[in-house]
Parts: sequence; structure tokens; C-alpha cells
Amino acid sequence: MIRFGALAYLLRLGPRRLLGLVQHLPSFLRLFWRLFKDPRVGIKAKLLALSVFAYLILPADLVPDLLPALGHVDDLLLLFLGLRGFVKLCPPEVVREHVQRIAQNR
Repeated sequence: MIRFGALAYLLRLGPRRLLGLVQHLPSFLRLFWRLFKDPRVGIKAKLLALSVFAYLILPADLVPDLLPALGHVDDLLLLFLGLRGFVKLCPPEVVREHVQRIAQNR
């Protein structure tokens, strides 16, 4: 089921903040990868990340991608919610550690 509240949240951010999110995408991807590889992160969080990735690469879809724009919105929402949930399931001190290392380019 698509959560339209998340879509409304993204739209409320406005173009400037949304652009900021896009600009930080490489850092976010680096964070997700580091957290996924970290042994201190639990299996539950890693399974959620794998499930999101599997949904994105498998041909099954909640809303067919053939529908203009709408077909890709479900993928973006699932990616946004899934990765947000992944980070929330990770221990906060581990997330902070990796964010600091990424900020220092280590």
C-alpha cells in the first residue's frame, strides 16, 4: 500500500530542500552502504534494506511503471520509507559515527 503521507511530506519540503536532498544523495548512499556492512547493525535492519532493494529490481510492482509518473512514485516512496526505516533500526551511536566519518571524508 502506498503511503501518501510520505509523498505529501516530500512535496512540503519545497524545491530548495528537495534539491538539497538530491545534492546529498552520494553521502546518503555512502552512509547506507557503511551501515549495511557494519557488524553492529542488526539483521532486522539489513533485511529491510535488502527487501527494499529486491522490490526495486524485481519486475513486480504495486503500481505499474507504464502509468506516466505515478508508476515511479511508488518506487520512490518505498525507497524513501525503506531507507528511512533502515536508519531508524540502526543503533544511533553507529549512525552518528558513520555520519561523522563521512563528513571528515574517511
